[in-house]
Amino acid sequence: MAVPEYIQGRGFVAEVIRTPRIKSARLQVEGGAVSIAVPQALPEERISKILLDKQRWIKEKMYLHQQARPVSQREMISGEAFLYLGRHYRLKVETGALQPVKLQHGQLLLRLPKALQVDHIIREMLVYWYRMQAEIRFREKVRRYAKVVGVEPGDVGIKTFQSRWGSCNIKGEILFHWKVIMAPHRIVDYVVVHELCHLKHHDHSPAFWKSVERVVPDYLECKEWLKMVGARFDV
Repeated sequence: MAVPEYIQGRGFVAEVIRTPRIKSARLQVEGGAVSIAVPQALPEERISKILLDKQRWIKEKMYLHQQARPVSQREMISGEAFLYLGRHYRLKVETGALQPVKLQHGQLLLRLPKALQVDHIIREMLVYWYRMQAEIRFREKVRRYAKVVGVEPGDVGIKTFQSRWGSCNIKGEILFHWKVIMAPHRIVDYVVVHELCHLKHHDHSPAFWKSVERVVPDYLECKEWLKMVGARFDV
């Protein structure tokens, strides 16, 4: 996966995704995070102009998300703890030139100008980091478990779901909720196996659960853990 690129907008930070597969820019605001997919060689000045022209639309989308999400009790300051793969890591906010979040020396290190050190921007950048880590980890785990389950999945992607942890379609494409990456490895493995088994059984029949149990014998415990604890996953 490419090193993430960011552009500072007016009151937001946008992730830039460069790809040779598109010919025009595609702007998206999902889960309160702003991203823009652009052709590989599009100059930064052009991208900044697009973001400037669309800033009203972006802020409206972000406002709607902020109004819809539960009020977070977390303070986006150094020392606040965040879950990643079942472990807590402390946030460290430093003042300086804009740099993406890094997991370094047991801390989630984030650097940005003082003027941008406000909760919703820090939260955006943390969500970017979680989504990036989720995509890396889920792709790795899908490759590993696909052989065990005996299926050949299509593309793997990350999404923000309202009431589920993953989904798949008849083309074999699988989507995972990025928040699952906060859970311990065995829970993440269960979610991966669950979706892979749906490529063989497109329902929750006894045959489906038997396929899951063959790979994850304690799947009932994992399922219950996710039901009880997963609701508290948040940034």
